[in-house]
Amino acid sequence: MERLEELKKLLRERCPGMELREGEPMARHTTFRIGGPAALMALPGTAAEAKTAVKTARELGIEPFFLGNGSNLLVPDEGVDRFLIKTAALDECSREGNTLIAGAGMTLARLAACAQEEGLAGLEFASGIPGSVGGAVTMNAGAYGGEVAQVLKEVTFLDEEGKVCTLPASECGFEYRKSIFSNRRCLILKARFKLEQEDRYAVKARMEELAAKRKEKQPLEYPSAGSMFKRPPGYFAAALIDQCGLKGFAVGGVQVSEKHAGFVINRGGATYSDVLELVKRVKEKVLAQTGVELEMEVKVLN
Repeated sequence: MERLEELKKLLRERCPGMELREGEPMARHTTFRIGGPAALMALPGTAAEAKTAVKTARELGIEPFFLGNGSNLLVPDEGVDRFLIKTAALDECSREGNTLIAGAGMTLARLAACAQEEGLAGLEFASGIPGSVGGAVTMNAGAYGGEVAQVLKEVTFLDEEGKVCTLPASECGFEYRKSIFSNRRCLILKARFKLEQEDRYAVKARMEELAAKRKEKQPLEYPSAGSMFKRPPGYFAAALIDQCGLKGFAVGGVQVSEKHAGFVINRGGATYSDVLELVKRVKEKVLAQTGVELEMEVKVLN
């Protein structure tokens, strides 16, 4: 805690206009609506502030956790004694020809809407994904046959040394829900998306069609972290869970969705321990009945 106090002091000196929050409840910052207080959170309004926050933390031997929309994150109820940098304010969007440049904190829903308004096609798949640009690039987010790797042109980020770098999409090592950023201590600042000119009403129609499919098949009325498990090679996690009769299975305040077995939902009052216990029991039953070992896709912050 002494180092965090020193960090707070330095950040107030170096970035007097940057918002800092102490003891910030993480349930406000995750789509699961679960999580206790974070010791210190910075909300930089510019890339320069973000760079200063990262550099200052590392000077003190503190490794920051980079937080986007919290859509793929589970946080303990007791909270975390860590320094978090939330990129929500880095949400600018601009157009250059058929390219959209979006800040890391922009939500995918807003990015897709911006593309549609500009008459640009290619991001329709992203309109219902509850993540941010930074998180989406990191995990190569996708849905309904589309994924970030198909439309990303290049990404700008702070590397481990605090240097601003830009990489073309071809060098980002994209795989299924993975990129080179998945296991690196880099802060994504912005991304460029190469899209196609098209009638904006046609783009909107496809977005509405996908939205209707999501509403029909996914439990959007409940807080969740999206797909709880990674897709096992040759299988679909939801199908395996359903096959094992686990739809509706509950532990405390969490439940395997009856609408989509790949989702674990917060029915109200769910805790971190509830989620971990449910995941443990689902994994055990699926392994026992099918021989397939499931792996969590949702990240745990501890």
